[in-house]
Amino acid sequence: MQNFIFISPNFPTNYWQFCRELKNNGLNVLGIGDQPYEELKPELKASLNEYYKVNSLENYDEVYRAVAFFAFKYGRIDWLESNNEYWLERDAALRTDFHITSGFQTSDMPRIKYKSKMKEYYQKAGIATARYHMVDDLAGCKAFVAQVGYPVVVKPDNGVGASDTHRLSTDKELEEFLAYKEKEHPDVAYIMEEFVRAEVNSYDAIIDAHGNPIFEAGNVSPVSIMDIVNNDDNSIYYIIKDLPEDTRAAGRAAVKSFGVKSRFVHFEFFRMTEDQSSMGKKGQIVALEVNMRPCGGFTPDMIDFARSTNVYKIWADMIAFGGTDMPVGEHYYCAFAGRRDGKSFVYSHEQLMQKYQDNMRMVDRIPEALSGAMGNQMYVATFSTRDEMEKFYSDVLAVTDATNAKVQTELTKVLALGEPEAV
Repeated sequence: MQNFIFISPNFPTNYWQFCRELKNNGLNVLGIGDQPYEELKPELKASLNEYYKVNSLENYDEVYRAVAFFAFKYGRIDWLESNNEYWLERDAALRTDFHITSGFQTSDMPRIKYKSKMKEYYQKAGIATARYHMVDDLAGCKAFVAQVGYPVVVKPDNGVGASDTHRLSTDKELEEFLAYKEKEHPDVAYIMEEFVRAEVNSYDAIIDAHGNPIFEAGNVSPVSIMDIVNNDDNSIYYIIKDLPEDTRAAGRAAVKSFGVKSRFVHFEFFRMTEDQSSMGKKGQIVALEVNMRPCGGFTPDMIDFARSTNVYKIWADMIAFGGTDMPVGEHYYCAFAGRRDGKSFVYSHEQLMQKYQDNMRMVDRIPEALSGAMGNQMYVATFSTRDEMEKFYSDVLAVTDATNAKVQTELTKVLALGEPEAV
């Protein structure tokens, strides 16, 4: 029997389904987390063979002792994963220390965690990247801006999601950012990139032990997470009905370049919405960043709805058997809309539920830890056509006051961009 340690199986709250499918496939599933056992969801408890509570997952010594305990009790650990961006480096360190060779090691981390180092591997795959500069002093940054022009985007070189990401449009904003960095994060390395006028398209795939995809999908984010977080906006993104061929090709090339094996991945690309001489023409794919884990939040469930399948099982089948016979059914658009509390919406929750009762797949409050990027109240619905999906977004996000109406107008313009041809 294979031993699989799952780090933080209780968060995100839907990740218990990974554990369930592993256990159904005959693996010995061992959880390590910081939530008391009695507070775990019953479904998670039933999906674990044993659970070890630590006071803090941030404390490496504590987590190390938990892994050592499981290794002593059950023997060799075959797999260790969290499927969580925040713990990728911790996972790699534990694999390295316990000689678990089924995943990334500490030596692999720079190319998959540092945005500046990702660019080399994207370029090896033949994928264009934005020009960048490692933030130093005012003179160095202004020299870079003189090359690329404002606006520029700055963010931690090793960061999670859109956290601490800033768009700078003037010398004054640049000076303010440098003062902020010096005061709040003097030891953090930041990367500055030219601004790409684009929407975000993703390649979401489950990759086998030979580096080949056994399942592929993708999503589109018309509004950047950076803007959602920084402007306290509503959130929208959707699983595309059929994956465009250029996204598929770019994703597969990146998988090979980064040496991905036995993983669920979420690779982000820009699809340019206008020509930019340094990168290419409108519609072209440009690299953003790689994420060696599933797309965050409830996206795995959305992919299930969009493909009439079960990606939790496909992933667990890959772990246990190297492949899967899980069928993929009819394709749909699967739309996520995250409403932000405090905004004045035209349609009430009850009205939306009545109108879209046949389309709704998930309706819930969003956990506080995810609300910055995803809003407070989520609606997930499936549609056979793009027109139906756009009408849904128009209704869910329609607002009554003039300030938010301006945002709604901009959103409508973004949705009108259309999509590339899929195969």
